[in-house]
Amino acid sequence: MKIPASELIINDDGSVFHIHLKPEELSDTILMMGDPARVDMIGEYLSDIEFRHANREFVSITGKYNGKRVTAISHGIGPDNIDIVMTELDALANVDFATREVKPEHKTLNILRIGTSGALHPDIPLGSYVLSHYSVGFDGVLNWYAGRKDIALTEVEERFKEHMNWDPLIASPYFVKAGQPIIDRLSDVTIKGVTISAPGFYGPQGRVVRLPLAMPDMLSRIESFRFKDWRITNFEMESAPLAGLAALLGHNAATVCCAIANRHLKSSNPDYKPQIRGLIELGLERMTR
Repeated sequence: MKIPASELIINDDGSVFHIHLKPEELSDTILMMGDPARVDMIGEYLSDIEFRHANREFVSITGKYNGKRVTAISHGIGPDNIDIVMTELDALANVDFATREVKPEHKTLNILRIGTSGALHPDIPLGSYVLSHYSVGFDGVLNWYAGRKDIALTEVEERFKEHMNWDPLIASPYFVKAGQPIIDRLSDVTIKGVTISAPGFYGPQGRVVRLPLAMPDMLSRIESFRFKDWRITNFEMESAPLAGLAALLGHNAATVCCAIANRHLKSSNPDYKPQIRGLIELGLERMTR
């Protein structure tokens, strides 16, 4: 079936609409991050850089690390941007831009998102690396796609909503597992995480500045929730839609975050650049093995 121009917009130069990449410019190994400046930080470690594209918050480069081709791309802040970037990355890999038809052979992408997060328990120190084995979507992005229940932990979702006394006006949360091949590359050097992806930084993550919250006891209920031997470890804004969309599209994706705040201890470290550099070095080394 031919994909209409209104559904997948291709720029005049043959690049996809938002992220401005062409199919031949994309590697099968991808590092993603919110901050465009981190793309250039990754570029310091790459050789044979082929290009640098920038459009809005989407900055991308492709080069080589230890002889292996790697693409780095920024996605900006929030789950809505993940919907854009994941859809366009998949199109670059699996749609023929000349015919606008899905390619007969599926290409699998391996994606690691490097981010920052706020930890929820006192035993997760600032600067530690939390790998999101599971993610909890407060954003609702995955609920717009067919097949969502096929990849989600629906039994856990119902238990969580009951535990939280979930407000029905808020998007129904979903639980998804990260790509096992990515987990296997990083699990020995990271904290096992169950990560909440929120659609905002303040109220959706339980922060109060001037506006009161619809669920004022949200943080304490989240901290006390358990399934099997798992607990919810941290807050950020992108891991759940990334893992969920990747699973639906046939890719492997996971998020690893540096803990730059601890919500339980009410502490933070705004000077976290050295830890992020260390996480980038770890991500590059493990993703190119």
